[in-house]
Amino acid sequence: MKKVILAMACLSAALAVSTVYSKDDAPQETTSGYIKPSDTELKQSLTPLQYSVTQHDDTETPFDNAFWNEKGEGIYVDVVSGEALFSSTHKYKSGTGWPSFYQPLEASNVKENTDYFLIFPRTEIRSTDADSHLGHVFSDGPEPTGLRYCINSASLRFIPKNELNKEGYEKYASLFKK
Repeated sequence: MKKVILAMACLSAALAVSTVYSKDDAPQETTSGYIKPSDTELKQSLTPLQYSVTQHDDTETPFDNAFWNEKGEGIYVDVVSGEALFSSTHKYKSGTGWPSFYQPLEASNVKENTDYFLIFPRTEIRSTDADSHLGHVFSDGPEPTGLRYCINSASLRFIPKNELNKEGYEKYASLFKK
């Protein structure tokens, strides 16, 4: 009888754990060791716009977003994972209404996918660890790369140069020494 009660208790506990997260909602560990929060956790920690952009590939309104006209010195990190993505030293005014960069800060922190959302193929940019939708890259940018990384502000968090050490990004402080 004790074995039956113990088995039922274990089954009950297993069912309780399985109802906390659906299969798609469980936190996911990446190859780098980063553990992406569950969908439920992301909905709680992100604004509705950040969630729809990073998790459902939406696009924010041009000229009506946090960083399209940001002129401060610092770096931009993934709003989900904190991966270092772009630097103000690579930012330029593209006239598109979204923050634009001619190269990523850490190429290994971005990955490219082809999407056909607008019928013709475009190169989508996603963060490597969190798999956040960031925006797209186009070949109409300035030198030295000729690329325009057109990025949604909602997928980014800006860290000013004077807060890099405090936020754990001290290795990028040298970008802003004159």
